[in-house]
Amino acid sequence: MRQEISSYLSTIKDDILNLSKYIHENPEDSFHEFKAYNYIINMLKNNNFNITEHYLDIPTAFYAQYGTGHPKICYICEYDAVKDLGHVVGHNLISAMSIAASLSLSKIIPKIGGSVVVIGCPGEFLGSSKVTMTKQGTFNDIDVVLMAHPDVITAESGSSMAIIPMKISYKSKSGFTYRKTKKHTALDACLFVFNTLSLLSKGFEDNCTIDGIILKGGDSPYLLPSETESKFYIRCPKMSMACEIEKKVQELVKTTSYLMNVDCSVCLYELPYDELIQNKNLSRIFSHNLKESGIIDIDPPKDTNSGLSLGTVSQVVPCIHPYISICEDKNIEYSSKEFSEATISYYAQDKIIKVAQALALTGLDLIENASLLNQVKKEFFNVKNGRD
Repeated sequence: MRQEISSYLSTIKDDILNLSKYIHENPEDSFHEFKAYNYIINMLKNNNFNITEHYLDIPTAFYAQYGTGHPKICYICEYDAVKDLGHVVGHNLISAMSIAASLSLSKIIPKIGGSVVVIGCPGEFLGSSKVTMTKQGTFNDIDVVLMAHPDVITAESGSSMAIIPMKISYKSKSGFTYRKTKKHTALDACLFVFNTLSLLSKGFEDNCTIDGIILKGGDSPYLLPSETESKFYIRCPKMSMACEIEKKVQELVKTTSYLMNVDCSVCLYELPYDELIQNKNLSRIFSHNLKESGIIDIDPPKDTNSGLSLGTVSQVVPCIHPYISICEDKNIEYSSKEFSEATISYYAQDKIIKVAQALALTGLDLIENASLLNQVKKEFFNVKNGRD
């Protein structure tokens, strides 16, 4: 079975490279990835996947499945680009690796049973559809979720930060600045919140931060700043910690509103991301297969201060999010123009085929070996229940 996966991958190598290049050469904004969407679902249709298009009424999302029953091995596709910058984080390669893995594993599903699921997740840079899908129960029937992310290093799947995105608005009476009213303005309240949060953050738990910007603070020095709008990211190692800070921010905003006699509103302007739950057993299986596929040097788990939409998925199903170096030049920086160009280099294309093989072999191991899958699930439930 393992040789069949490897042999099949060699026959579709050019198709996978063409997919990667097509997405790279046609960068599309979040939730407008129509070209990538059509290209990918046509590949899956040609390989007899059962596809639900416009999944959950999201125009560029899809749910594809080959086979019936469990275990269900799920691969994730992302295909949006950073607005005006292109594929500087390599989403074209995420789709290429996941499609290659899913197609190769699907060819042996009739012999071993189980199912291969591919989910197209648009809008990664605008809140991500994965969060919506999780809330709608998409992953409740999935056994494991596998994906790999391009990077400048190769490392095991680590943790990510929980994020709560907040928008705070204040409104006060309008007027002219030269007519001193001795009343507080919306900008007074806004600046007070910023300054107070700066002081309060010193008492936050380790690795908890809050970063904010003022989007609207007035139109002219001639006019009183009667409306303000600011946005914040609360970042913490765990969502429970972020929620505690959110409560304090809510109280601060309301208290400021009362003290300064201005109106306020607080809302989420994006969907929150939970922290990524690590699964050491799943990472171990993938790392073993990655070495078998020819990528030997693997760093320890990489923890990121960024939020990952997969973090929310990991709250309901075992997941991994390993990092794969696709740069031969060690001086290239992640999320740069040079990194984008590196995603279509010969070096990167060789890497993604090896990673796709490791992803497919991991799926094969979990389908064929029930004890491995049970270990992965047992660890998941132990972590969720607070046990080591």
